[in-house]
Amino acid sequence: MKVITGDIGGTKTALALIDITGPIPEILATASFVSQDYESLDDIVRQFIETQHSAPEYACLGIAGPVRDGVCITTNLPWHIDSTKLADATGLRKLWLLNDLEAHAWGINVLGEQDFCILNQGQADPNGNACIIAAGTGLGQAGLIVENGQHRPYATEGGHTDFAPQTELDMALLRYLQQHHDHVSWERVVSGMGIVNIHAFLCDHHGVTPPRWLVDDMENGDSAASISNAALSGTDEICAETLDLFVRLYGAEAGNLALKTKATVAVYIGGGIAPRILHKLQEPAFMQAFNAKGRMEALMRAMPVKVILNINMALYGPAVYLATQLK
Repeated sequence: MKVITGDIGGTKTALALIDITGPIPEILATASFVSQDYESLDDIVRQFIETQHSAPEYACLGIAGPVRDGVCITTNLPWHIDSTKLADATGLRKLWLLNDLEAHAWGINVLGEQDFCILNQGQADPNGNACIIAAGTGLGQAGLIVENGQHRPYATEGGHTDFAPQTELDMALLRYLQQHHDHVSWERVVSGMGIVNIHAFLCDHHGVTPPRWLVDDMENGDSAASISNAALSGTDEICAETLDLFVRLYGAEAGNLALKTKATVAVYIGGGIAPRILHKLQEPAFMQAFNAKGRMEALMRAMPVKVILNINMALYGPAVYLATQLK
């Protein structure tokens, strides 16, 4: 059976035609769209379907935002999406909407060892829970709870909880962001927008102006990627400091989520940023911040922590979910 799956983010929308007949979803075709170039998701899905030789009857889309009764008002896009109306508008028999990180979580079990980079081996408890955190345009989080011997994903909006500073520098960052936002969430610091926010703060904190070449590069493309690339190449000290602070805060919030879900099976690090800065995540700062939970440090050190490397993860998850619904 062929179905459509998708990953709907604030920056891009990825869609795929997938065969879910076998135990492992098989991607037959993919397409990527710049989300902000479209007034609605209807136009994107309809355009994708028109490129296929045969029209699938079912679709499942992971979307960055809270989903309730098949309806989502996207967090970082001006879209109001109703699954029933979207199915009618695109000629589908039925369409499911999932929170994007819940969708990611459904795909974990079809990945192999080669799809992960292990940051902490830990000692997995097969009867425990798991969680996934993913920094991209925003910050997504989901849990996986044991249910009848299986791990069932559930959505959260944990990325929008209050940012909790731990150092004097963190506190200065919070005060800076409070000047620009009514509410400073973890997403404001651990995400693509977070990298840009941290960089702006550090420039202000140190009283420096970004070099012209960096400003031009940021204006002509992905600002967060421009800062990260400058950090990784060692061409700008403030960018390097930005990435170091981002990695430490990422580790801290990953640890917070792991504690809240008691993720003794594994903590998965997903999203588009992690694979691009993998060697920074492998440095001590990430796991040091992850483990720094006072009396719970021993519990943290026992949790396996894995970075997801498979770029198709967000498309596999909705396919796995669909297979459970169409049995």
